[in-house]
Amino acid sequence: MTPSKALPRGIVASSMTPFDADGRLDRRAIAPHIDWLIGEGVTGLSPLGSSGEFFAMESADRKAVVEAVVEANRGRVPIMAGTHHYSTAITLDLSRHAERAGVDMLLMVQPYYAGPTTSAVMDHYRRVADAVAIPIVVYHNAGATGIDLGNDELCTLWQEGAIAGIKYATYAPARLVELMQATEGRLPIYAGFDFLAFEALCHGAYGWISGIPSIVPRAADRLYQTIARDSDLPSARAQWRLLAPLSRFIFETRVNPINGAHWLGVMKAALAMIGPSVGDPLPPSSKINAAQAETLAGLLRALGYTVRESGR
Repeated sequence: MTPSKALPRGIVASSMTPFDADGRLDRRAIAPHIDWLIGEGVTGLSPLGSSGEFFAMESADRKAVVEAVVEANRGRVPIMAGTHHYSTAITLDLSRHAERAGVDMLLMVQPYYAGPTTSAVMDHYRRVADAVAIPIVVYHNAGATGIDLGNDELCTLWQEGAIAGIKYATYAPARLVELMQATEGRLPIYAGFDFLAFEALCHGAYGWISGIPSIVPRAADRLYQTIARDSDLPSARAQWRLLAPLSRFIFETRVNPINGAHWLGVMKAALAMIGPSVGDPLPPSSKINAAQAETLAGLLRALGYTVRESGR
């Protein structure tokens, strides 16, 4: 498998899946959301990543989201669609459908929950790569999946041509930097957690796919350009001082799982405040409360966004 499509550099937004008050897919709300993200300057879209709540959806709705995003995008930016599932058979079905629908590349988290062996996980990616002709990006998220492919295994999959890039979500920036150095920058690696974005971008990461690029893409792109294009580290530090508190608030439940705001609730509330609404997260993920909404509004204003008071 030799994919011909280049991965997007820069800011890739994990587009969110809109649901109505009854928890049903709100397909009509997808196009305004996609238009807003592209208007904010994203260089790519990644529907059905974690922010797209793929884990709470059946295959039919996931396929409908892919089709709606492709239609709304109208070829403006590359689409990296999430086709992850524990089941290899279901992953193959979702991946083939996404390719037929017209996406440019696939995003796949490691098979989760049941703890398959490292060799089985690698074969999972190889089987999908054999079935499609578009690039595959590994969504390396050991914290959420319980599966931790090492850098050697990732390099092997890349050298074989089974994968074309990695969205690296880790609390250990040194691992991401080590992989970038081992591949001399030739393997496209995206910062997959906001916590490590600044360091990853300073080391030459290909781009950034996480919470901040999905809710404040304009501010995320400004930081990316300041580092990647301008090499202006003092200005980048000043921007990160404003972005870092938002990053910590988005993922507050990582350190305060009892009373913290849930990241899906924060992200969907943010879009209701500054962009087209995408509804509420599906239970058991929860909305944020009034006090949390007030904090979020202040963080958004500090980044220069106009906040609608009724958005929550």
